[in-house]
Amino acid sequence: MRRATAGLALIVSGVLLSGCGGGDDGGAEGRPAASASGSEEPDGGSGGGADKGGEVVREVTLEVEGTGKTRIAYVAGGNRTEQVTLPWKKTVELSLTKAEQEVGVLVSVVPGSVPGDDGMLRPAPCTITVDGEKVDDNQDGRDVLGCEHTVR
Repeated sequence: MRRATAGLALIVSGVLLSGCGGGDDGGAEGRPAASASGSEEPDGGSGGGADKGGEVVREVTLEVEGTGKTRIAYVAGGNRTEQVTLPWKKTVELSLTKAEQEVGVLVSVVPGSVPGDDGMLRPAPCTITVDGEKVDDNQDGRDVLGCEHTVR
């Protein structure tokens, strides 16, 4: 009985200590809590536009050219691997916090192999575009590592 009571006390202590932080956890989505004025902006502003509390939104487009089917792996707001029919295109909007703007967020696409003009397999051509500007390509499939870019 004494051993069970000591074990229960240890578990309860652990639960209570892990729940005690005394501070704001930033809400369920990691945003600052609303101030007394009801605004989530640190300066009490109303926000609006693409720049809310220092956040910016970037439109990222990943493209893989070619014909036929291949497997691709990509990172853009999450990691995915898919079997796709070429040509393939994926556009996502990334909301970057001030910290993410400083260090950047990696986006990448690694295309599978497709037959080249000579019949040999080679990586499919890929490109990454951010806000309408091409930022990387794999030189028509000559770079076997695919395409990657750090979005800021």
